[in-house]
Amino acid sequence: MWIDGLQYCNWSRGIFEQMRAGGVDAVHVTIAYHEMFRETVLQIERWNRYFEDHSDLICHAKTAADIGEAKAAGRTAIVFGAQNPSPMEDDIGLIEILHTLGLRFMQLTYNNQSLLATGCYEAEDPGLTRMGREVIAEMNRVGMVVDMSHSADRSTIDAAEHSVRPIAITHANPHVWHAARRNKAPEVIDAVVSGGGMMGFSLYPHHLAGGSDCTLDSFCGMVADMVETHGLAHFGIGSDLCQDQPDSVVEWMRVGRWTKRIDYGEGSAAAPGFPPQPDWFRSNADFPRLAEGLRAVGFDATGVAALMGGNWLDFFDKNFGPAT
Repeated sequence: MWIDGLQYCNWSRGIFEQMRAGGVDAVHVTIAYHEMFRETVLQIERWNRYFEDHSDLICHAKTAADIGEAKAAGRTAIVFGAQNPSPMEDDIGLIEILHTLGLRFMQLTYNNQSLLATGCYEAEDPGLTRMGREVIAEMNRVGMVVDMSHSADRSTIDAAEHSVRPIAITHANPHVWHAARRNKAPEVIDAVVSGGGMMGFSLYPHHLAGGSDCTLDSFCGMVADMVETHGLAHFGIGSDLCQDQPDSVVEWMRVGRWTKRIDYGEGSAAAPGFPPQPDWFRSNADFPRLAEGLRAVGFDATGVAALMGGNWLDFFDKNFGPAT
């Protein structure tokens, strides 16, 4: 079972075909960045058309069992997530509605302060807000995973401590390997995995040591170091693949509706668009190369299977349903 913990591609039949060619059994896809509730519903409508038009390649998954059925049918399962709490607006009751519609992950922040917690680009991080604690409790109840990929350190540690169910960092890397602002400090990773949480390693060049020139050996060596420190069960792939997106999209991700100015984020002012992917991971068809790289740094078949998707599947199975 091969699973990618996060993608936001410019979706097309060609990309869905690459998923099948690469043996990708499930992908957590972003359906909302700055979209409010009604706009998110429109994105779900859009995905319903994809499921109808490309039913031979993809299907919607709300449970781990759905992913198993999709694999058996030779299709890639699509799991919905949001990279901001914008879809719930300021209404905690919308969390259950969104879960009913299929949303299984929601970040408490993107890069900025939200009503719930602090994003990684803020100068100060006071941690979870009062509303943030209430929202986590509701997400725990219905079976929506708390995602802290773009959140600041204290907020992430607070979320891990407050949540009664494991949380996730779906797409980031260790800060000690590459000091990007979005990558995670050791104490943050400790807080997430010690509670049974998951971390997906990112292939987005701004998160990689060496950027677009990062080698497969360096990336897989980092994975091996993290497994040695924290154990095998807590890690997977969360590629953050944004294939075929125009540069205007990354500007929209960073800017949304909160400013009139361009926010260059982790890129430089001279190159605000998407950086080139490493030559060993440019599309879903390259997933087998990740497995080869993991084998090359010493992982056996069990370890490769866990990191390539088995750990995510187990996490989905335990956390996508209502609290018991």
